[in-house]
Amino acid sequence: MLDHLRHINQRRAVLRTAIDITGNFDHWKESCVPSYCHKNFAAAYVSWLRLFKVAEIARQCVPNYRKVVDFGSSVGELGHLLRDDAEYHFIEQDEAAAGFLMDQHPDAMRETLEAAPGGHFDIVFAIDSLEHNENFKDLLNKLFALLAPGGVLILSGPTENSLYKFGRKLAGFSGDYHVTTIFEIEAAAGTESNCVARTTVPFGAPLFMVSAWQKAGSAKTTN
Repeated sequence: MLDHLRHINQRRAVLRTAIDITGNFDHWKESCVPSYCHKNFAAAYVSWLRLFKVAEIARQCVPNYRKVVDFGSSVGELGHLLRDDAEYHFIEQDEAAAGFLMDQHPDAMRETLEAAPGGHFDIVFAIDSLEHNENFKDLLNKLFALLAPGGVLILSGPTENSLYKFGRKLAGFSGDYHVTTIFEIEAAAGTESNCVARTTVPFGAPLFMVSAWQKAGSAKTTN
């Protein structure tokens, strides 16, 4: 717990120093940056907690993972929670977010979904990204194609339930940036794979779902 709090405080300070969130809110509103840096620490903590859960599930499902790709990475906060020896690739369309990520992760490798090597990655992350896309089923197929045998796709997204909507309102966030829900995304993933891990964030109050998916009959990854 104390390690989590120290990490959050350190990263919030970096983000607030480097990014003018208030002055450029319209640019960053669809990213998680405003949530990470929210003045209400309890509200911000929920967003950070889902990253900790994602990293935890990654270790549980593929303990010796080496090659990962972060789809819709935004500023790459997930990358700070992965194994030190992980080869971190990312896919991000926004140039400001990608530039900040590369400053923070000099060894990171930027990819496009079309050019990323198929069958290459132990873990593909899609963290609060697919719900922004109407073509999420097509994107899921492309993300599954990036996995090495035994690899897992880790998904996260807001539940869009009444508690989540109330929390957004309480936190001062307005607007609707999502065109689908994590439940629809998981249902689509289930046609291609088996769910091997799932949890809610925070525990007992399902604001976000985090789950891991593996192709049926996929051989175990060895490293």
